[in-house]
Amino acid sequence: MRQMYPLIEPFASGYVEVGGPHRLYYEQSGNPEGIPVVCLHGGPGSGCAPWHRCFFDPDRFHIILYDQRGAGKSQPQGCLESNTTESLLADLEVLRRRLGVERWIVFGGSWGATLALLYAQTCPGQVTALVLRGVFLARPRDRAWFFGSEGVARLFPEAYAAFLAGLGAEERSDPVMAYQLHLSADDPVVRQTAALAWHAWEHAITSYTLKSDDKASEPDPAILVVRAAIACHYARNGYFLGDDGALVDVEQLSRVPGVIVHGRRDLVCPLENAVTLHQAWPDSALVVLDHSGHPAVEPEIQDALIGAMETLAERAVP
Repeated sequence: MRQMYPLIEPFASGYVEVGGPHRLYYEQSGNPEGIPVVCLHGGPGSGCAPWHRCFFDPDRFHIILYDQRGAGKSQPQGCLESNTTESLLADLEVLRRRLGVERWIVFGGSWGATLALLYAQTCPGQVTALVLRGVFLARPRDRAWFFGSEGVARLFPEAYAAFLAGLGAEERSDPVMAYQLHLSADDPVVRQTAALAWHAWEHAITSYTLKSDDKASEPDPAILVVRAAIACHYARNGYFLGDDGALVDVEQLSRVPGVIVHGRRDLVCPLENAVTLHQAWPDSALVVLDHSGHPAVEPEIQDALIGAMETLAERAVP
């Protein structure tokens, strides 16, 4: 198994204005003359983490991380104003021009894979390759799978019951709408209680394949409120996409090569997502990992992602 590269510090960081109240935090690490790669975090709303730098050989890659609107260190934190999928895609172009990057590899997992796919369909000329993990296609069926009573809830009935427990009987038919109301309540206790319940549901499904000592500790409740509010905002609005989700203009991907890495045991984004994408995108390579789930920290997934990046570096992608 390939190991993650040692943690390195950024050689530059800053903020870029992207319109309205939003300023996005970004950082650059690795080799400033290397192959540009931008890492798109999941969530929506999770923000980047220092260990995200460790998927990339710092001698070969110019590594760009940034926090999407309202997430992480971006300002204003948790802001939902003008926070849409269309805006996030436009932000990528603002950032690319700001950093003077002509073309880049786009690397993303889960919601980050959704954005990467949409960006490559919108701006195929700016993408040298896609490296995707745990693909989320953001179709209505994908939303229903994760939040509805007839999806993954049937495999985790106790966790789903806990997810609904803080809602009124009349709210449980549409828990995402209900959580949006709770997460925007004036009372901070109501917001925090809702965020903790939202996190517990996500964590139960996301981390079930991890060993107990690999599972992350509870984040700060204030951070959970921000993450949950952004995630709920996107889910409540159907991720600002139509019925095709991230496959809205999939024929444009014929101009972009890519690798899809997906765990067979992924219950956040079932393998059907990756297979459907691969069938619609003939230039992609699909790597199915039989013993892995959703988290990027799983050894098989790390090995496959690092291997994909090594292959791109060996091909000397400009």
